[in-house]
Amino acid sequence: MEILESRLFQEEMKKKTAAVEELLEKKLPKQDTLQKTVFSAMEYSVMAGGKRLRPIITGEVYRLFGGTQQDVVEAFMAAIEMIHTYSLVHDDLPAMDNDDFRRGKETTHKVFGEDMGILAGDALLNYAYETAVQGILAASDKTPAVKALAVLAEKSGVFGMVGGQVVDVEMTGKQLSEKQLQFIYCLKTGGLLEAAFMMGAVLAGAAEEDVRKMEQIGEYVGMAFQIQDDILDVTGTREELGKPIGSDDRNAKTTYVSLFGLEEAKKAVEQYSDKALEILKGLPGENPFLNSLVMQLIRRRK
Repeated sequence: MEILESRLFQEEMKKKTAAVEELLEKKLPKQDTLQKTVFSAMEYSVMAGGKRLRPIITGEVYRLFGGTQQDVVEAFMAAIEMIHTYSLVHDDLPAMDNDDFRRGKETTHKVFGEDMGILAGDALLNYAYETAVQGILAASDKTPAVKALAVLAEKSGVFGMVGGQVVDVEMTGKQLSEKQLQFIYCLKTGGLLEAAFMMGAVLAGAAEEDVRKMEQIGEYVGMAFQIQDDILDVTGTREELGKPIGSDDRNAKTTYVSLFGLEEAKKAVEQYSDKALEILKGLPGENPFLNSLVMQLIRRRK
């Protein structure tokens, strides 16, 4: 499996992240109308920074499977980042994790108020679907685009991210089993990562077998990513992560680290990473940047 040299990967990552930032800036609503406060809150939330992993993955998988309609995939790239951002805005609310900082900046509800934080999240979720529908309308073949929207909706909702969040909230302060923890991680974190991998393949017209492989990669990457997040919550610093550390312990949340210990958590990250990379190796095409990205994001330090 071909990967990029570290310096070259970082350069490419900067370019692709900047391109996503430009795309999001272009897609977000900007009107001087009576509801302009929510537009400002949406923009503040989305443009506060971040790794932009999900849109980048969607775009790279689309290229891997030979996709050529850039305006179509870009609509779905923007949509998935808006959904990811709304989930963070609501996650930070006082009724949820009650966090004051994210990515080194004050959270949306701290800047705009709790009421506007709720509405900004609602607006981003709905506007994400408006944006994805624009991608469908632009598609020369609308069937794959409609299927991609179905993937995005399912993996974002009660059978995906929201479903995982529900169990996470209900079980806060209670001791979780490994099965319950895995359920939360697979849906809450894995849902949108699965969507990112799957949508790129679906939009490009990939075979169903390859779409399922993408889903599996997303699940393994999601598990590795979330367990690594648990590790960093214990070993990282606020400066590295851009948010308070130790929030899991403060909120009495069971994590992979609290359940199995730090060393076992590190082993689990390696195991899930290896499974994801093994499937990636077996794909018919080759995308060295995507290979490198998967390796980097599951071994991250922030």
